[in-house]
Amino acid sequence: MRRTRSYRLALLSLSALLAAPVATGASAAERTLKVPAPVAAQRPAVPMPEKKPPVPKTAAKKKGKEVAKYLFSKKTTAAALAPRAIGWYAKGCLAGGVQLTDAGPAWQTMRPSRNRAWGHPKLIKLLKRLGTEAKEMDGWPGLLVGDIAQPRGGPLISGHASHQVGLDADIWLNPMPDHVLTIREREDISAKSMLDKTQLKVDPKIFTDEHVAVIKRAASYKEVQRIFVHPAIKKDLCERAGKDRAWLAKVRPLWGHHYHFHIRIYCPNGGCKAQAPVGGGDGCGKEVDNWLKEIAKSLKPKPEPKTAGKWIPPSARRMITMDQLPDACRTVLNSRGATAVAGEAKIVAPEKSAKK
Repeated sequence: MRRTRSYRLALLSLSALLAAPVATGASAAERTLKVPAPVAAQRPAVPMPEKKPPVPKTAAKKKGKEVAKYLFSKKTTAAALAPRAIGWYAKGCLAGGVQLTDAGPAWQTMRPSRNRAWGHPKLIKLLKRLGTEAKEMDGWPGLLVGDIAQPRGGPLISGHASHQVGLDADIWLNPMPDHVLTIREREDISAKSMLDKTQLKVDPKIFTDEHVAVIKRAASYKEVQRIFVHPAIKKDLCERAGKDRAWLAKVRPLWGHHYHFHIRIYCPNGGCKAQAPVGGGDGCGKEVDNWLKEIAKSLKPKPEPKTAGKWIPPSARRMITMDQLPDACRTVLNSRGATAVAGEAKIVAPEKSAKK
């Protein structure tokens, strides 16, 4: 009798397991890294895999021309050339890049498996300064630094369209913990959204005066050209700024930046294309309100299109070929690799032994 009852219970459990719905729409990489997607449906964030995906044979070339992102993503060290940002923020490369250390007194790098903690020496210096000064003067515990650039810059295998010349950096809005995160933790921990349930305002319990202070400090540096944040964050900064509002001009609203802010510095050398200066005013009037209206529209259900057009994956729009980059980028790509710069060598994970 007991055996028959146990057998029936086992069959019922198996049937329930087989009948349970299987979650769809999330890749293994998304479930592992838990990278949040931005609010705007038309500008989704691209979840980053821990390991670089294999290059499809049909994708390595576009109409017989070399696709740049597959070539630059293979380079694991900087080009042994003088430091130089080359080209445009979204169509260029980086010579003589420097790697930000995995962990310092006021910063830690996130997603180390991507190998995107490389930048122009002036940007790396600025990030260290920002972390140190924000910790000492603003009560901000330190920076969690997201993507900067690949060792030689260039188009990224996935994700950003910019971050190609070593002059852009993403700073998470999570405050840095009071201890050094393990490599595994830096791969797995999620960046936290600052928005409330409406997705049109910041959550005042999450977005604090310390967040305002660190963004203000970054915007105050003369080297910084722009800072990108979600329109709701920009709106909140406008409301909290008080009488000192000059710094707000550099803070620009943009899709998706609700869990990090994006720092962009000026072109520091000849050969890179400078962005137009920000206009006058603090950008706190109609500009930010219009952005929020666009965000609100994007949140509403969209009707089915009457005629189905050919869908083009976002990645296919970024198949920049080598001949579309500045000529100097081929020199950067083919240059010998630089040895680690003193004080900038990557920290070896505790579970791995250091190579002598």
